[in-house]
Amino acid sequence: MKILITGGAGFIGSNFIRFLVQSGKDYRIINLDKLTYAGNLENLADLVGGPGYEFVRGNIGDGKLVDRLLEENVEAVVNFAAESHVDRSLYEPDLFIQTNVVGVQILLHAALRHKIKKFVQVSTDEVYGSLDAEGPRFREDFPLAPSSPYSASKAAGDLLARSYFKTYGFPVVVTRCSNNYGPYQFPEKLIPLFVTNALENRPLPVYGDGLNIRDWIHVEDHCRALELVLEKGRPGEIYNIGGEAERTNLEITRSILRILGKPESLMQYVADRPGHDRRYAIDFSKIEREIGWKPRYSLDEGLRRTVRWYTEQENWWRRIKSGAYRDFYEKHYGGRLS
Repeated sequence: MKILITGGAGFIGSNFIRFLVQSGKDYRIINLDKLTYAGNLENLADLVGGPGYEFVRGNIGDGKLVDRLLEENVEAVVNFAAESHVDRSLYEPDLFIQTNVVGVQILLHAALRHKIKKFVQVSTDEVYGSLDAEGPRFREDFPLAPSSPYSASKAAGDLLARSYFKTYGFPVVVTRCSNNYGPYQFPEKLIPLFVTNALENRPLPVYGDGLNIRDWIHVEDHCRALELVLEKGRPGEIYNIGGEAERTNLEITRSILRILGKPESLMQYVADRPGHDRRYAIDFSKIEREIGWKPRYSLDEGLRRTVRWYTEQENWWRRIKSGAYRDFYEKHYGGRLS
């Protein structure tokens, strides 16, 4: 199968590409990525020049480029391309609308014209809004109630995807996943930020009272789910993907410090961000029932593996924090990143 994977230089996208390559199956992959600040080609450095993998720098909002790539006998599209950091969406919401809404529409319509056999729109549980502490977990039939420009833009992209199934019969599937963690995550997100800060004995900034709850999933479990959805997901459906691992931010922070043998005095409470949802939790019974997926990693095992990875890959995250990772594109692809 030849697949166009958009946003494949980001955290989840690069892990998914690596997962497919290592599966031993006959996948041929085009990785289209704009290479914004969070896109890091070093995540896939060992694949450069190898068989069955091609990188193209570009924007999903560039209709001519997308058309050209889809003409190359592409059978499926998996769309990871998104502006995804909630805090950034509070100050630059227009960027999120352009990529997460307009870009998705352009990509969908190009895929429709080229009769793509499966389109997977990778979304987030944040489109559902916030849960009460004791409320039921998010199901696929829950109303959308996004709380930030980021989650609102992702909800809009999901609705566009669904409309292409309803209007054109286009084989779109939407997935909504809980908080991912694992290797190659850009160190502005909670777990890699806290791990790398702790390794440097720098403060770990905890929002508010630290009691916001998230459902955590190891990125490899998410990748397994996405491959199954690509193969077996029913067009027009939504599939929730969760880790069955609800923890407060305080619990995650203390677990990281405990694994690293660092003192809790590194925790530093900071002002809460606007519109901070209190709890996310995923009911993934539908994908378990229909496709046979469920997570394999416990949070304890996955977190220990993740902390060990960042401990052993110090050069990787230090190059990101210094900005040196952006030199990789110039060295291997003959251009400069602005």
